[in-house]
Amino acid sequence: MNRFKGFVWLVIVIEVVLVALCNGLYIYQTQSDAGRLYRVEARRVVRVIEDENMTSEEIVGLDLSGYETIVAVSEFVLEEDCNNDYLIEKIGGKLYRIEYRVNQNYDVLSIINGVMFAMSLVTVIVCIYVYKKILTPFYAMSDLSYELAKGNLSTPIKEEKSKFFGRFLWGMDMLREKLEDNKERELELQRERKTLILSLSHDIKTPLSSIELYSKALTEELYDTKDKKDEALQGIVRNVKEIKSYVDEIVKASREDFLNLKVVEDEVYLSSVIGTIKAYYKEKLSVIHTDFIVEDFAECLVKGDQNRLVEVFQNIMENAIKYGDGKSIRISFEEEEDCKLIHIENSGAELREEELPNLFDSFYRGSNSQGIKGNGLGLYICKSLMHKMDGEIYAKNKKQGFVVTVVVRKV
Repeated sequence: MNRFKGFVWLVIVIEVVLVALCNGLYIYQTQSDAGRLYRVEARRVVRVIEDENMTSEEIVGLDLSGYETIVAVSEFVLEEDCNNDYLIEKIGGKLYRIEYRVNQNYDVLSIINGVMFAMSLVTVIVCIYVYKKILTPFYAMSDLSYELAKGNLSTPIKEEKSKFFGRFLWGMDMLREKLEDNKERELELQRERKTLILSLSHDIKTPLSSIELYSKALTEELYDTKDKKDEALQGIVRNVKEIKSYVDEIVKASREDFLNLKVVEDEVYLSSVIGTIKAYYKEKLSVIHTDFIVEDFAECLVKGDQNRLVEVFQNIMENAIKYGDGKSIRISFEEEEDCKLIHIENSGAELREEELPNLFDSFYRGSNSQGIKGNGLGLYICKSLMHKMDGEIYAKNKKQGFVVTVVVRKV
């Protein structure tokens, strides 16, 4: 965008310089032509006077109507003032002043300047049109594909009425909604898979309890022969261990990070993350009349993946919008040893204290989520990402509000 502004200014400067050059060349050319003309006519006057042996009175009364530049001929007097340019010629032993006037064709010059000004004005108008109708909308959506690639599907694409990009943005918003729906379906499938695994685990534990009871009976010597007792006992104990191991694997698999969250170990300025969040939600919250306050903070370098940190804050902000009362959302900051604490507080949406320990579990949704669309994975993803970035996240109730705190380590 700045390059385009620089280009526009360069074009304007070049056109101004061209106008000045054209004016200069025209004036120089007309003056050169006029200069040659008044000298020629002055010599003609001298020859006429000499050829006709005119007296001083006849010279002063000489008819000059046939001359374009000569306006008067008079005897030269040093003390006498003259308003016109003049030449001094010696005729018959006396000095005579031949006055002349060079007429500039200012009408032609005005036409030239008018045409050049009109061309410059058209250029400026075209540049302004391109800037407002093409470059500004394009600049606004320049990061659109990048944000979609990162998985930022929750923020609607701002409508653009431009005939150049309106249909394109409409199609991109449809694509965003489709990707978001696909993501929801995928998460639902993951949830069903988790439910199936947990159900199988429960089903396996039931026969496991029976086997343990049989093994207990064997240990109490309810069988006749010792060999049978020992053989049955060893087999049951072996199967019990195998089934228990299998159950443990299933439970472990159900708790693993099936979303395959990858984090790049990096360092990032806190202002870059907070600035991105502020830009995302300032307009969105103003539309729904929610006060959005971001308190001042001391700049620092923190550990983490910038894109993943932004994703964490986006998930928290979306929860604050969905479950809050819509009055206000505040981001505040606190220092603690080598960490930076970022508090995201929304008014309303308090939870029961006994619900807080489970709030970051996968597929867990609080009692205040009835009738609100969601899958219970947002805070689970946030916690998983923060642990991978050597950080932490926790939540607590506050008087007339709810606060989620993100802890990042300073470099």
